[in-house]
This record gives sequence, structure tokens and C-alpha cells, in this order.
Amino acid sequence: MRGLTRRDFVKSSIVGGVALAVPYSKTRGANGDIRVGVAGIHGRGGGLVREFHDISGVKVVALCDVDGKALDDRIKEFKGRNEKVAGYEDYRRMLEDKSLDVVAIATPDHWHVPIAAASVVAGKDVYVEKPLSHTIAEGRLLVNLARKHGRMVQHGTQSRSSEGITQGIEYLKSGKLGKIRMAKAINCQLRGPIGRVADSEAPPHVNYDLWLGPAPKRPFNKNRFHYNWHWHWDYGTGDTGNDGVHQIDIARWGLGVEMPNAVSCSGGQLFYDDDHETPDTQIATFEYDDVYLMYEMRLWTPYGLEGHDNGDVFYGDGGTLSIGRKGWQVTFKNGKAGPGGPRGSYSHAENFIKAVRSRKASDLNADVEVGHHSATLCHLANIAMRVGRRLKFDTKQERFIADTEANTYLTKKYRKGYELPTM
Repeated sequence: MRGLTRRDFVKSSIVGGVALAVPYSKTRGANGDIRVGVAGIHGRGGGLVREFHDISGVKVVALCDVDGKALDDRIKEFKGRNEKVAGYEDYRRMLEDKSLDVVAIATPDHWHVPIAAASVVAGKDVYVEKPLSHTIAEGRLLVNLARKHGRMVQHGTQSRSSEGITQGIEYLKSGKLGKIRMAKAINCQLRGPIGRVADSEAPPHVNYDLWLGPAPKRPFNKNRFHYNWHWHWDYGTGDTGNDGVHQIDIARWGLGVEMPNAVSCSGGQLFYDDDHETPDTQIATFEYDDVYLMYEMRLWTPYGLEGHDNGDVFYGDGGTLSIGRKGWQVTFKNGKAGPGGPRGSYSHAENFIKAVRSRKASDLNADVEVGHHSATLCHLANIAMRVGRRLKFDTKQERFIADTEANTYLTKKYRKGYELPTM
């Protein structure tokens, strides 16, 4: 049997269900294999399995998913290559493997920090997909735990490892476009409706209670399951946290800013009339001391905005710098084209493995703190939209100023047995 029953887990763990009594793993030396386990192997998780599998000196030795069919299918791929891999239904059982060095996480958003935090406490380094967290408080906790336990934690914003985008950001910071006064992060695409689906019994091959985990108990619904969970607040962060986080991260990177002083956001459903809870249209403004960061999202447009479906535009006194799927391009204020180039290759997983070996967080292109800042902007936009007003933010305390309602969104309730560890 894959995984761990509820009864067995209670016997083998302490109260809270995450602070496992497992010794820290010792990362292999420069010539040793790094052993990786992947939690969440449906969709993006499959991509991570392939990325880590293809890195020299790295072995994917464990797969974890509550969907038994998805897990069996992926294990068969390894067997077809005559490779051994362990399968787990429950991540907590996987973490008992003392030889495991790294845990890569591509679960629904509401599981990112619970699994990442448990992995850090268990002595594993972590690669966690975007967005880093489901709430602002979760993100800060993971940063603190990573620092306390000396773990490498990489955020899955892969553009940070793109050669071309790095060149564009370096040009932006050279001052050749003068003062940069605003950046716009663009998330513009067509995502079809999901319709309306009645609740039903969970498929027999799915451990649905474990899939819910810390989220409130409610009936199974396929429109809240594979991928479509993104559009429900209990599990996802809407497309702002799903896709917009990439553009927001690039905008923040180029501007050289972290947390904003204030945020305003409006949004709603202009296109969907179905089971979506999250918006299909959203416009947010993040206010810094001397620069603004704008985010614009439309999920009903098969055409671009300023030449982009997903991209960024930086506005300076001397012209603009545009970053998109094809690369980066400078346009001077007289209309003439300046320097530019393709996005180039990226090796985000390889960059992470480099830091795992060096034990230097400074080697990470998207360290946990970087991920926390970018994910926080996504949360700030969603919160401002949900309360319907401009919010002032204390960047040191990471709390809203004089707004009790908004502060209730900084964290959430966790179902009994799935509480987070504490510092």
C-alpha cells in the first residue's frame, strides 16, 4: 500500500502533524548524487520530474501524489526506463526517508507551505512552485524556517534564471533609460469557462481528504480538483497567483523593489458565469516611494496588450524596455529601437541544485525571500480587491495599517491535524 493511514501517522508524529522527528539529511558531496522527491506530479509536477531527472548528478527517487492513478502512471514511466522510484500517497511518509535531500513541490497552492515547511523541518532543501504561499503569513513563516534550519529554498519563478531576461534587467539598471518611473505587469490571455458542475463522490483512486488537507471540509467537485482548483479561494490564488506572479516578479526585479507602501485593486467577472470564484479581470496598483508597479489581467482576450499576452513594460524618462515571451527590447523615446535579445535558455532547477551543493542561499536566483515578496504582491492585490479599498501596508510588520478586516486575510484557519509548525 502506498502512503500512510491516518492512524499510522498519528502514531508516528507529534501534535500538529508536520514537525516530524526525522534527523536532518546530509547533502551529498560535490561528486555525490542529490536525491529528489517530487510532491504533486500532475501537470507542472510532471515537468519538474523531467527537469530534475535530466540534471547530471541528480536522481528522482520518490514521487508523491494523492491521485493513485496519476502516481501509478508516472511510476510506470520510471519502470519503462529500468529506474527505481518510490511512490507515496502521503508526503509525510516520504519525508521519513533519511536519504532524501530535496523535495520539489507542485501541489495546489494551499499545500505549498505546509509541505515545504515540513520538508525544511525534516532537513530537506525545497524547490516550491509559484506562488510561494497561500497567505502572507505562510510566506513569512517559510522564510524564517528556511533561515533557522539552514535550508535552500528556491521559488519556481523560472524567469529569474533566463539569460536573456537577466540581460534586459541589467540594461534597465544601467541607467541608460534614465529614471524608471513605472512598470506594468501584463497577464492577458483567453482562458475558457469551466461551466457549472454538481458535487459528487471523489474518484476511488483519490485520497480526497488528504487533498483537502488544511482546507475546509467540503464535498468533492471536479471543478475544484485538477487544475480548476486555481479558481477557488480555499485552494488557489486566482490567475494573479497562478500566472501573474511571473510578470509581477519580473516587474519587481526590474524596479529593484520589495514590499509596497500601499495597494489598490479592482476586479471581477466580466466574462465568466460559472463556478469560478476568482476574477477574470483585475487591475492593481502598488505604490512605492518614487515608483509605481501596475498589474493588469484579462482572461478573456486572445489578443495582447502593448504587444504582450504575458509580459512587462518598464517606462523610463528615455524610453521603454519591454520583456515578453520572445525576449526583451528597448525603444527610445524618439521611437527608434535600441538593444534587445531573445529570452534565451534557463536552468532554474540546475541553479537550485548548484545552491544545494554550495550551501549558499546567495547562489539561488529566486531565494525564498524573493519568492515571498513576489507572492505577497499577489496576495495584496487579491485582498485589496476583496475588501474593495486602497490599503496601506506596514512593510516591516507585514500587516495592513488600521484595517482590521484586511488583516483577517493575512492568515487563515487550518483544519485540525494539518496545522503549520511554529518558530
